Amino acid sequence: MDIKQFIPALEWLPKYSQNDLKGDLSAGLTVGVMLIPQGMAYSMLAGLPPIYGLYASILPLIIYAFLGTSRQLAVGPVAMVSLLVASGVGAITQDPDEFIKLAIMMALMVGIFQFTLGVLRMGFLVNFLSHPVISGFTSAAALIIGFSQLKHLLGIDLKRSHHVHDIIGQAIERAGETNMYTLMIGLGGVAIILALKKLNKKMGINIPGPLVAVVFGILTVWGMGLFDAGVKIVGEVPSGLPTPQVPTFSLENFQKLLPIALTISLVGFMESIAVAKAIQAKHKNYKIIPNQELIGLGLANIGGSFLQAFPTTGGFSRTAVNDQAGAKTGVAAILSAALIVLTLLFLTPLFYYLPKAILASVIMVAVFGLIDYNEAIHLWKADRRDFWMLVLTFVATLSLGIEQGIGLGVVVSLFSIIYQTTRPHLAILARIPGSKHYRNIKRFDRLEERSDLLILRFDAQLYFANTTFFRESIEKLAEEAGEDLKAIIINAESINAIDSSAMHALEDVAKEIQDKEINFFVAGAKGPVRDALYRGHIIEHIGAENFFIDVQAAVDAADGKDGREHDEYVLENSL
Repeated sequence: MDIKQFIPALEWLPKYSQNDLKGDLSAGLTVGVMLIPQGMAYSMLAGLPPIYGLYASILPLIIYAFLGTSRQLAVGPVAMVSLLVASGVGAITQDPDEFIKLAIMMALMVGIFQFTLGVLRMGFLVNFLSHPVISGFTSAAALIIGFSQLKHLLGIDLKRSHHVHDIIGQAIERAGETNMYTLMIGLGGVAIILALKKLNKKMGINIPGPLVAVVFGILTVWGMGLFDAGVKIVGEVPSGLPTPQVPTFSLENFQKLLPIALTISLVGFMESIAVAKAIQAKHKNYKIIPNQELIGLGLANIGGSFLQAFPTTGGFSRTAVNDQAGAKTGVAAILSAALIVLTLLFLTPLFYYLPKAILASVIMVAVFGLIDYNEAIHLWKADRRDFWMLVLTFVATLSLGIEQGIGLGVVVSLFSIIYQTTRPHLAILARIPGSKHYRNIKRFDRLEERSDLLILRFDAQLYFANTTFFRESIEKLAEEAGEDLKAIIINAESINAIDSSAMHALEDVAKEIQDKEINFFVAGAKGPVRDALYRGHIIEHIGAENFFIDVQAAVDAADGKDGREHDEYVLENSL
């Protein structure tokens, strides 16, 4: 047993060099500076006091640095997970103290779920969240997140809601109550972040826009005395490190939080693994192992819950910055966490005059970049079914809510998979002139079609859910072929597996066809399929002499030619 599989840091720690430290130091400080305003903003988005965003930026980063397989992934609070926390916990309680306890309990639950999935090697479950569903959900959630910050941007106390139309309606009704100082500060923050983002891209530098916006906001409110003009500020931020404590846990709350905790577990992992793989493509010195990622993220959330953290995962923007700033290993994340510790110990008084409108501007700029309209355009051209799946998830999330939206998206994904496997692609083949190759008559012109032969290729595994389609298709096509038909040939090259229900269906179809004095041949069956047919005694019922090495051999047999190339494997095992 190689312990490096369980603690990936042991792979890079012994090889750590001074050159690695140079890159990690630069990246760690850059991301740490970026994480301070983002952590506070995302904590506010989650419905928690800003300080909890800093609490969530310490231990989870350190744990993942040792246990995660990505060396650049920046773990911490992210907008999507914060919104899900606000949605899930907000549906249970509005009491501030109880809200905090449940958010921390949520981190523990998410961590346990992710760790368990990783240990059981069930990372494949995330595949049920198809890309169109994730894209539709992310785009809708980005709108919900962005508009949820209108109350802070406008300085109006709007009722909490996760429906965009409710938020916009309230904002329009109460537009006359807008605090213009708050609005100007918020728009100024947006302008600064966007301008620096553009400048960074153009100049190839990494000036932390959110931090500059924070400094701008603090100096503006403090210097102009705008607190007395109604500009809402963060106020006193507790100093010192979080006190270790066991998260509050109850069975009743566990049952209430279960759906949203499972959602966060999968969505958080999806976001994390997507960005981790994208960054790893630039680095060939390590591999991303999905199940170990689940273990690393799970233990990061479990550990974080004991230091009053809410759920965390890998973030897109910070990971990109971490990579661009030169991060080589997990030491960069540890240095970021160390900067957060220093902030908690010595710098929290500086945030007293931080306007909430600035934190709102940080959130809005970050999330509106997640609206993926290009994907919708691409799917409209490439795959209409996936396009409508994206649209359905998007509309459902906006109109029904966060949990219901992604839940419906997953159900639709599963239904789509089931539908496709029950009615898979079926091709009628004909010969390419002058060759032994056979192709789909709907895709190729000038093929040699014959009225006395029906050659079919079934492009899927044969199992209980599609046997009815298989039988009905053959019966219908045989009837349409008329009295000239003398042989039906099943090209089995695309059939990867067959179950007992399908074997019985194949036997029944063969018997019905043969009773009509029409030959029924099987060509090109794969080894695992032949093994299953042999064990199920289907070969002896259909007849070993009716199995051929390829379609041309079966055609020759139908024409009564000598030297037919039977499937030798079938013949040998039928003796």
